[in-house]
Amino acid sequence: MSNFKDLDRLLQQYVDDGLPGCGMVIAKHGEVLYEKYFGYADIENGVKLEQKHLFRQASLTKVAMYTTAMMLYEQGKFLMTDPIYDFFPEWRNTKKKVTLPNGTVKVVPVDKPITVKNVMNMTCGLPYPMILGGIPVQNPTAESMRHALEPLYKQEHFTVRDQIRALADVPIAFEPGTRWLYGFASEFTAGLIEAVTGKQAELVIKEMLFDPLEMKTTANFLYGDMGERLVKNYCLRPGKKLGDEDALVIRDDSMMVGPLGSVNGFSRVVTNPSDYTHLIQMLANGGKWKGEQIMGRKTIDLMRTNTISDELIHKDFSNNYLCGYGYGYGVRTLLDKYEGHHNGSLGQFGWTGGSGTWGEADPSEGTSIVYMHNLQPNLEEYHHLRMRAVAYGCL
Repeated sequence: MSNFKDLDRLLQQYVDDGLPGCGMVIAKHGEVLYEKYFGYADIENGVKLEQKHLFRQASLTKVAMYTTAMMLYEQGKFLMTDPIYDFFPEWRNTKKKVTLPNGTVKVVPVDKPITVKNVMNMTCGLPYPMILGGIPVQNPTAESMRHALEPLYKQEHFTVRDQIRALADVPIAFEPGTRWLYGFASEFTAGLIEAVTGKQAELVIKEMLFDPLEMKTTANFLYGDMGERLVKNYCLRPGKKLGDEDALVIRDDSMMVGPLGSVNGFSRVVTNPSDYTHLIQMLANGGKWKGEQIMGRKTIDLMRTNTISDELIHKDFSNNYLCGYGYGYGVRTLLDKYEGHHNGSLGQFGWTGGSGTWGEADPSEGTSIVYMHNLQPNLEEYHHLRMRAVAYGCL
């Protein structure tokens, strides 16, 4: 075992170069091997980052949400082959966009309905309709989705079920299952959790997953003193680099993070590296946490099994950040160490978050790595890939 000096040096360098703060936990078979925090939770007031501070998870929420969905799957609540109109009847007559050889776009019925599998592995044909980094998602389907959601955006509050219902008449981008497209599948998954349990997805995730895993300050909403422990929401000014004078600006994120029921749609997780390690450790150790079987080991193996073809990987799921991975149910899974310049183990799986969070489980060695910072844009290719290489080098 290495002594983690290189990891200390790297994470301190991140902060010295202008990153507000970052934290990291590495664990193996229930034992924490490394836990350190660097920088600040609040630069302006000199508040040093500590274990108690909380980070916005953005899309790292998916590991928790899809784990909960897989727990419901192993309870027989749904099959991967179920059409989504079984749960959302308004989606029975789904249409798709087809581009003809002359460039004309036609809207025609889908050949096969969207299934739960298409939702769970991001092949349902719906991107996010949101604006990323101040720039709208440039996709004709995303534009149609934004238009369909405009009436909801004018309301004081709306639910994830309202969003699913509002989009039922939007033609999807392709025949279900034929392409991989990151996006609204996660809202479908949250809606599926609600449909099969009869409860708000945020509460189901907490009751089924976070509470049994003793994740005491983790939730898709703020309660108790969580709001006071949230790190500041720093963003990099356009045209600036980390370390430049006046590079960071603080943005209000009350529309994205708040008490239960205050956030529109499905709200994302707030947690810290220490708490989220409980989840990633459980996944790395066959579904067990402190001797309790939280979910089935074979279910985890299914969750991390690649579900998309080599053609789709190279067409839709390959860039400097994702290379070497395939995609399972809500998580990426390592298929090729050479192509991914990855010094970990084949079959490792996890995901990342748009605010700068990252988590990965290695069932072959019972190891988990959780890294977090909050910055937008998150500069993930620079920070995460270096962190990953050094962390696995230490292991």
